[in-house]
Amino acid sequence: MAMEMMQLGARALNHSSSDTEAEYDRLRDLARQEAAKRSSCFDRAHQAYEAGDGARAHELSEEGKRHATKMDEYNRQARDYIFRENNANGRVAGDTIDLHGLYVEEAEDVLEERIKAARSRGETHLHVIVGKGNHSRNHVQKIKPRVEQVCRDLGLQYATEENEGRMYVNLQGGPATMPPPPQAPGYGGYPGQQQHYGQHHGQQQHGQPQQQNDEVEELVKKGLPKLFKALKGCCVVM
Repeated sequence: MAMEMMQLGARALNHSSSDTEAEYDRLRDLARQEAAKRSSCFDRAHQAYEAGDGARAHELSEEGKRHATKMDEYNRQARDYIFRENNANGRVAGDTIDLHGLYVEEAEDVLEERIKAARSRGETHLHVIVGKGNHSRNHVQKIKPRVEQVCRDLGLQYATEENEGRMYVNLQGGPATMPPPPQAPGYGGYPGQQQHYGQHHGQQQHGQPQQQNDEVEELVKKGLPKLFKALKGCCVVM
């Protein structure tokens, strides 16, 4: 299967930074180059085998595997880099995960880890930024369907938010109904409502910035062992 790898640039970011875009594109481009070298080696290995040159076929196959390893490493670096940038403290709320810039397989694994961690802490919901697909081929959202499948597999209900590039996931198994925004005191609100909403909707409270950064780092360090097997096949971006 062909590997779909495109220059993402600003599409991979939830903020503007030309240096960040350039580094991300550099890493993905290096991965694409290694993927092309890998495919060339495997094709030539097959030709050598068909021609009866088993030794040359083995040599080319081993070279192809080395390029595949390098491809995986560059993709891992790009994944970790863009995930840290997009999910750094202050760029998204504590109850939100941004999957911009990730390949579908990467996004699936990162999301599963995040949901697992959030549910273990008793969190009630998660906002997932999946992108609108404006920059993908035929403007098709590719990450959103995979997020929906993850939710179905985990028995969680979800809904598309007013912004079509965001999804709301109920982590408690109930209907995916977003709560209304809080009302200010004196306009029908009640004591403590603003604090309650902030705690459950990711507004930064004392001590939360480091916790959020630690969680991002923990997701990155998981290694996601099943990811690289998928990347050797077909990688699709949103």
